[in-house]
Amino acid sequence: MTYDVVVDGKTQQVELRRGEKTWLCKVDGQEIEVDAALTARDVLSVLVGDKAYEIKRERSLQGELHVVIGSARYAVDVQDPRSLRTRRAVGGAEAGPQKLKAPMPGKIVRILVNEKDEVKAGQGILVMEAMKMQNEMKSPKDGRVEKILTAEGSIVNAGDTLAIIE
Repeated sequence: MTYDVVVDGKTQQVELRRGEKTWLCKVDGQEIEVDAALTARDVLSVLVGDKAYEIKRERSLQGELHVVIGSARYAVDVQDPRSLRTRRAVGGAEAGPQKLKAPMPGKIVRILVNEKDEVKAGQGILVMEAMKMQNEMKSPKDGRVEKILTAEGSIVNAGDTLAIIE
């Protein structure tokens, strides 16, 4: 299995093969033998050489994936080149205006950009409070903020369009 893994903005190609008792992991051409065991839901115990690591997987309300290794936290995106979603993204199917939608009901506490501002993919657009937690809603792509359809202090429902990025 081969994957493109983006860790904090840097893409690496990772190939995984099951060995007799371990995994053979090739990262950008360098092969590493890894012994891994799932110890709890979203927690992996990994042994690389003589070093042990506990890796925790977390997913934000916006669906962003993070891994925590010790006290370090990394934003991660795993792309399977065989998947339809990855092929569409590479092929430019995500061109055109993209709507930033509320993932759940909440309150808009802060708007971080203005209409007509240029933004990068992953840049914060606004902050939404839901279930007593503040979540930064991020741009789905590089582009320009065409329209902001909410205001600070407003209450929104799941699925409401908050902004349009063109």
